[in-house]
Amino acid sequence: MSIDDKDNVRKRVGKIGEDIACQFLERKGFKILERNYRKPWGEIDIIAERAGIVRFLEVKAVSRENLGDDSREMDYRPEEMATREKLMKVARTAELYMQAKKDKREFQVDVVGVILDEHSQKARCRLIEQALGDNL
Repeated sequence: MSIDDKDNVRKRVGKIGEDIACQFLERKGFKILERNYRKPWGEIDIIAERAGIVRFLEVKAVSRENLGDDSREMDYRPEEMATREKLMKVARTAELYMQAKKDKREFQVDVVGVILDEHSQKARCRLIEQALGDNL
């Protein structure tokens, strides 16, 4: 598979993963405010709100078919691909978003991990709340 093909697969899996993450979050009582918020200094996959707290969500998705060995799936956690550096960038972008909106509410950075099974059209999602802890 060429680099372009791999990039196209990654983008497709990412888009499907974000769609599934939104459905997952809505079932958990989140209201989706925005998707794919992009600025020169950073991007946020999903901006949502629940219980008066604004949530800035990084989505990490992987296709089960790309994992290879079935035994690895149970141990694989795509949400762990969200590095501290990436989450700090999301947090800085979130701060600027809140300032631009003049929104004084609390906010936090969360991560959603999605493992897709494209053949069965099913997915497993895992939500990690306050992924940076209290030390934004």
